[in-house]
Amino acid sequence: MPGNPAEIMVSKFQGRLSLEAVHALNIAFGLNTKQSIFFQYIEYLSRTLTGNFGISMTFYPTPVSQVLAQAIPWTLGLAGTSTIIAFILGTMFGINVAWHRDSVFSEFSIPISYFISTMPYFWFAIIIEFLFGYLLGWFPLGGAYSSSSVGFSVIISILYHSILPAATIIVTAMGGWMITMRNNMISVLSDDYITFAFAQGIPEKVIKNLYVARNAILPSFTGFAMAIGFIIGGVLLTEMIFSYPGVGYILYQAILNIDYPLMQAIFLFITMTVLVANFIADVLYVLIDPRIRLS
Repeated sequence: MPGNPAEIMVSKFQGRLSLEAVHALNIAFGLNTKQSIFFQYIEYLSRTLTGNFGISMTFYPTPVSQVLAQAIPWTLGLAGTSTIIAFILGTMFGINVAWHRDSVFSEFSIPISYFISTMPYFWFAIIIEFLFGYLLGWFPLGGAYSSSSVGFSVIISILYHSILPAATIIVTAMGGWMITMRNNMISVLSDDYITFAFAQGIPEKVIKNLYVARNAILPSFTGFAMAIGFIIGGVLLTEMIFSYPGVGYILYQAILNIDYPLMQAIFLFITMTVLVANFIADVLYVLIDPRIRLS
């Protein structure tokens, strides 16, 4: 992308900055350094290890770490909670659809789940915002809370503003979890030990929950860990549509303003989140699956 941070900052002020101010901006963003690119990279890594990601151009002169500290809780609260709810609901529906796979409910739920899982979530977000926010006026069109709220009403306002973006994530993600769990359940149901369990006269509820669902959920659990890791970057368009002050919305603003320090910090945070989520999944997998622990 063309340009540099100083030029962008100057263009914001439409040439009203003096040459001394432009020179100060070059120093602030490290553009006047005579070091080689290699040593600049080493210096960048050393600052990153101490949490110093530089100064944000979009929110100048606020440090990048402070901008992220304000945005991350919003994304974790919205996307984290919504992803967990979608996983739980999709898994429960998938278990029951697979167990009663010859029922009318199962026949209708499968095509609906496929439609929901393949539906672009940003398109669904626009639809429900237009319908419930603009036409009916039941929910706000954007933001995270009402500025006029005080005390306990702030919590109510935050929950109220999060209904539509949370519904977007839950509805569009739930279909995929349901299909995955249904397919896993059907695969496990064909195993010999399930047939033997039925022959022993073990109650169906026990077979369903402890024999089939417990083994079928293992691949879904791995996918759930990946989904948790990608939460930070996965709600970009949802936060843009609802003007929700999370990491995705901040990333969008950083791209528009060519805010390199902020973009680098967000990409690094997304990468670290995915790695940590996968590491935690590997640790918990040992507790969930006894076969791995025994081997």
